[in-house]
Amino acid sequence: MKQDSKMIESDFPKSIGKPATRALHGAGYTQLEELTTIREKEILSLHGFGPKALGILREALKEKGLSFKS
Repeated sequence: MKQDSKMIESDFPKSIGKPATRALHGAGYTQLEELTTIREKEILSLHGFGPKALGILREALKEKGLSFKS
């Protein structure tokens, strides 16, 4: 049976899209807080991840008082 990203508990906004979510899960990230350890440039290098998803995540992090690594 194929594993689906729905089986992974994650707090990423659904609005980033399935390809971006799969890219994050494939890179080992499942929680917004984990994204504070990487730079935006690194996340954009993931296959399936684009500027729109980055903006959505940036806002989601900001709402929690967090940000990508600078």
